[in-house]
Amino acid sequence: MANLTPELEKARQKILAIAKDFGLDFYDTIFEIITYDQMNQFAAYGGFPVRYPHWRFGMDYEKLAKSYEYGLSKIYEMVINNDPCYAYLMEGNRTVDQKLVMAHVYGHCDFFKNNKWFAPTDRKMMDTMANHATRIRRYIDRYGVDEVETFIDHCLSLENLIDRYSPYIPKSSERGRPEEEEKKGSLFTSGKEFLDEYISSAAKFRAGDHHSEQGQEEHMRIPERPERDVLLFLMKHAPLKNWQQDVLSIVRAEAYYFVPQGMTKIMNEGWASYWHSKMMTEKILSDSEVIDYADACAGTLAMSPMSFNPYKVGIELFRNIEERWNKGRFGKEWNECTDIAEKKSWDKKLGLGREKIFQVRRDYNDVTFIDEFLTEEFCVDNKMFVYRFNNRTGQYEVDTRNFPAIKKQLLFQLTNFGQPIITVENANYKNRGELLLRHLYEGVEMQTNYMEETLKNLHKIWKRPVHISTTIDNKEQFVGYDGKELSHSDAVSA
Repeated sequence: MANLTPELEKARQKILAIAKDFGLDFYDTIFEIITYDQMNQFAAYGGFPVRYPHWRFGMDYEKLAKSYEYGLSKIYEMVINNDPCYAYLMEGNRTVDQKLVMAHVYGHCDFFKNNKWFAPTDRKMMDTMANHATRIRRYIDRYGVDEVETFIDHCLSLENLIDRYSPYIPKSSERGRPEEEEKKGSLFTSGKEFLDEYISSAAKFRAGDHHSEQGQEEHMRIPERPERDVLLFLMKHAPLKNWQQDVLSIVRAEAYYFVPQGMTKIMNEGWASYWHSKMMTEKILSDSEVIDYADACAGTLAMSPMSFNPYKVGIELFRNIEERWNKGRFGKEWNECTDIAEKKSWDKKLGLGREKIFQVRRDYNDVTFIDEFLTEEFCVDNKMFVYRFNNRTGQYEVDTRNFPAIKKQLLFQLTNFGQPIITVENANYKNRGELLLRHLYEGVEMQTNYMEETLKNLHKIWKRPVHISTTIDNKEQFVGYDGKELSHSDAVSA
């Protein structure tokens, strides 16, 4: 239930009407005023105060609390992709800040509802997470907090090993959407079937009932093709107890829920910033609030040479797209024009900018957004260059003005959230039921300590040796863990 003051409730109703007049479309949005301590608690839980208990959320809370107390950071708002949307305002903020946040939130809520990359998400995730928490607390009561929490530790360390594009595969696909696969996996049958088959075949092999090791491995090779959703594969094939499989399915479902937010961070923040700026400057601000508003925006949109601010890049790109489509600065004629003076004064007065940005909001994610609309002219205007530190002068200097290099670097950081792409290659590696993963090497080696700890946690779930094929020092290597020690070897046939 909303607990806004009469003044803020009046402001909310005004901002709601303005947002709808501008064409924004969103689910009902419930605003709550909470203390800074509650804000830190909710943020630690990913915005969901009903989420299951785990020490990692407590650690995140301590980090946020200390950062706030030392003046290093401050959370102005938090909004949850849900139907209805939930948004939290921090108690004690200035009225102009609260107005800004409400306008910003309506921009986010419009994006959540209408961007295609959010279409597969659970719109009742607040209820779903409460259900998850109930199930996990039940397991804690039954099996003990240490055992359950330790298993959650293992699962959370692997939560990024999912196929982020699988929710967008049509339902007719053999693999299906994650929630459908989770329902199938929740029957707790597929993993047992695989293990029964493996144990039977392995027993025959040990007894000598085989023709060749190669033929046996070909018969037992699982999966038939590389599988990017490692968590789903573990749910279906790892020797897990029923409650462990359920916990793994919970971690996986919540990981998929947060995927669209990671895929659209620049666009989402840029869209919300674009609309709060337009609403505040054109419809909401009083004369006495202009200075305070400008001060708040200056901090939010600042971008230093060594940082990347999604708010700043996103809002400026949306503004740039609107201007280009209003003036007709796109298409074959524009691209083939080489006259600098003509381009500078180019204005076809098409007025298509507003329509275009709404279409971009609907169809794009950060990778396609940056790939299509980040132009060299935009980088020059916004001083987006690659910088390096010069030890001789003690200053950061432009290292390159090579636009393709800048764009390539940015797209690489955005692809798969900058994390390595891992697939399940073979669950019967060496014909012994060992698990082989493969790293898609794209010029950047995996961080050794993370790779090794991930292998250890995978072993605790798979219960047999695990291996990964990766590239180290420009040479394909196998790194393995057998439950006791790590091993490194040259690549051999899987």
